[in-house]
Amino acid sequence: MLQRYTLLLAAGLLATAAHAQTAPLETKPLLGFEPTHVATEYQLEKQFDAQLKADNLREWMKRMAAHPHHVGSPYDKDNADFMAGLFRSWGYETRIDVSYVLFPTPKLRVLELVAPTRYVAGLTEKPVAEDATSGQTAEQLPTYNAFSRDGDVTAELVFVNYGVPKDYEELERRGIDVKGKIVIAKYGGSWRGIKPKVAAEKGAIGCLIYSDPKDDGYGQGDVYPKGPFKPETGAQRGSVLDMPTYPGDPLTPGYGSTKNAKRLDYKTAPTITQIPCLPISYGDAQPLLAALAGPMAPADWRGALPIPYHLGPGPAKVHLQLAFNWKTEPVYNVIATLKGSTLPDEWIMRGNHHDAWVNGANDPLSGMVAELEEARALGELVKTGWRPKRTIMFCAWDGEEPGLLGSTEWAETNAKAIQAHVVAYLNTDNSDRGFLGVAGSHTLEKFFNQVGRDVPDPEKAGLSIIERRRAYDLVEGSPDVQKDARDRPDLRIGALGAGSDYSPYIQHLGIPSMNVGFGGEGQGGEYHTIFDSFDDFTRFKDPTFAYGVALAQTMGRCVLRLADADVLPFEFQNFSNTVAKYGTEVKQLAETMRTETDKQTKLLAEKRYEAVADPTKTLLPPTAKDAVPYLNFAPLDNALVKLEQSAQAYAQARKANPALPAARQKELDQLLYQAEQQLMSAEGLPRRPWYRHQIYAPGFYTGYGVKTLPGIREAVEERKWAEADEQIKRTAAAIERFSTQVSRATAVASPGPAQ
Repeated sequence: MLQRYTLLLAAGLLATAAHAQTAPLETKPLLGFEPTHVATEYQLEKQFDAQLKADNLREWMKRMAAHPHHVGSPYDKDNADFMAGLFRSWGYETRIDVSYVLFPTPKLRVLELVAPTRYVAGLTEKPVAEDATSGQTAEQLPTYNAFSRDGDVTAELVFVNYGVPKDYEELERRGIDVKGKIVIAKYGGSWRGIKPKVAAEKGAIGCLIYSDPKDDGYGQGDVYPKGPFKPETGAQRGSVLDMPTYPGDPLTPGYGSTKNAKRLDYKTAPTITQIPCLPISYGDAQPLLAALAGPMAPADWRGALPIPYHLGPGPAKVHLQLAFNWKTEPVYNVIATLKGSTLPDEWIMRGNHHDAWVNGANDPLSGMVAELEEARALGELVKTGWRPKRTIMFCAWDGEEPGLLGSTEWAETNAKAIQAHVVAYLNTDNSDRGFLGVAGSHTLEKFFNQVGRDVPDPEKAGLSIIERRRAYDLVEGSPDVQKDARDRPDLRIGALGAGSDYSPYIQHLGIPSMNVGFGGEGQGGEYHTIFDSFDDFTRFKDPTFAYGVALAQTMGRCVLRLADADVLPFEFQNFSNTVAKYGTEVKQLAETMRTETDKQTKLLAEKRYEAVADPTKTLLPPTAKDAVPYLNFAPLDNALVKLEQSAQAYAQARKANPALPAARQKELDQLLYQAEQQLMSAEGLPRRPWYRHQIYAPGFYTGYGVKTLPGIREAVEERKWAEADEQIKRTAAAIERFSTQVSRATAVASPGPAQ
């Protein structure tokens, strides 16, 4: 839960912000715009804001969330057609691109406790009278994990906390082996697909995932419909596709799933989970957990159910039987284009997905309706005679929920055109009331700070969305975050991992990307349940759609400024600073591991763990680890120096020469937006070549969570020292290629003839 601000800090920030807001907009610089063009841009944005109407967002959400609209459902196609009609009515060239993807749905789900007592899980969410669409049972997908394996298994149960690798280390110290067992894990701690992945690696034959009420139910507050949190029968649907290996259709890795594409056999596809996996409610989980014996779970593993949390194995024994319809379904990507007037071959892509697990008011329609309103408002500007310099593409992706199916297949099908033309990809997904959240390419960090500086926060008069986020970081952030928020002019943006449709663009194709949303005050437990509805959203998420409008203002400015800038607004000093920070982190990681390994080795040799162990309980000493060698970080250090120098030189060149001839602007643009592609490695990351970006990637064992400098960081974490040395060289080479590209851009941007 978010904590309240202290009165003193809030007052100080309001005073600071009020002073900052006194300067007229026209005097504030805009990255990429010549000084004489700034006032025109601000006037255009003022006209854009005047067009935005919260009632449109409300109307479209109510219409699009009226029925379940998962992949393969009639209403999924109906929504795609509806949006395409809107885009056409606003003057966009619009088409629906179709891909054909694997989308399994359940035909048999059985879960029962067979010993020491009997319990048959209901596996059904109970509708509530206060929610008008929760009772649409004939149209709803049942609770299941997409891309689980078929299976019929019976075995003893083991509680594995969040089911991440470190949890299994704790079990091993207690003498507990999950080989041949069925595990039950809590949602949280990682992306859900990591849980069956790690369980299978440890030899388990089945996996159950439940939401503990401590994390996502009455432990947080009143449950739905009285409050927003997950009720007893609520269960989180979701994909368990191994997306850290590659997202998209599991049968067409690396290429588009067109109608006649060659497909793998689903039984051998590498990203389909190796064991049967099923999500359940905490109501169904309680009898299973209550039947466990064995050691007590560590204190920080225990949830809020009124039972003692034992680990097992047994005497609880469960029977899990799952069977799926392994069908190919069409996914409908809506692509709406407004062609640029002077630079039509430079494309700004703006996307949000439209499919949902059930009715999907919050996820994804809260973001989708904001995107629609942006497009409508731009269409109104066109009627006044304005036309963007660069081409704008609004995209409504299908099939995001099962594994980024629509966006990935579209990206793989159109990869060459995307890398040749796309300036930036701007993504949103679910969004509600609260604080700005932004992550993306750090070459766009300064640009986004200027955008956020100019968008007022709906709840705090006198504060921009950036300054309200800064206040949150100062109050709630870690010491490092607080220091940055206090001392750094630009607010740091996060790095992109996985979890939404930006992934194929930045991590596979090297397109500068951003993901933006609001949240923190619209909390709840409706995620991927039948309760993610219009009724829930308008009660607990963003009742007035004020933050939906703020999202449209924010992303609309991003689109407008990228579309009309004289030179694309990329900046490299913030990127250099951030990558240097990542370099310091991976070196410190190796140092910390060395210190901890040496300490543990000494304690093992002295038999200190045995000396403190309780003889009435099993707690084995930790497994001895090999010593951490001194890695050669010199190639990375040298590359970072070159990056800093090139970034500084480019900034100086732009400051000295803000106005460029049109031909040179176009040449510079291409160097700028294709710079990110220099950070790609042709070989990709170890054991997952689809991910090619050397600075950002989802973690192999975190899923959505990002790993920065991923090749180096994960090699160190997994104690693969030879691989770490190789990845240091590979990452350094990518940074040097990027620096060389920036130096080329500096030559074009400098006074005198281009070199």
